[in-house]
Amino acid sequence: MIEVFQTNVEKEFQARIIIAFLLQQFPGSRINFDLDDCDRILRIEGQRVCPVRVVDLMRDKGFQCAALD
Repeated sequence: MIEVFQTNVEKEFQARIIIAFLLQQFPGSRINFDLDDCDRILRIEGQRVCPVRVVDLMRDKGFQCAALD
């Protein structure tokens, strides 16, 4: 399953930190950002990815995040 999110992550170093954090929460997942997209897209591919949890985790880290359909 692939989940896609709109975020406000702007810097590459922020993306790397978030990816490392999310990999701890969702081990075995493939996670990447597209910071060139105007929506600063976060993609997570994995078996047990809960979009609500991702949004909550991102907000806990101080970032905006919304699941896209």
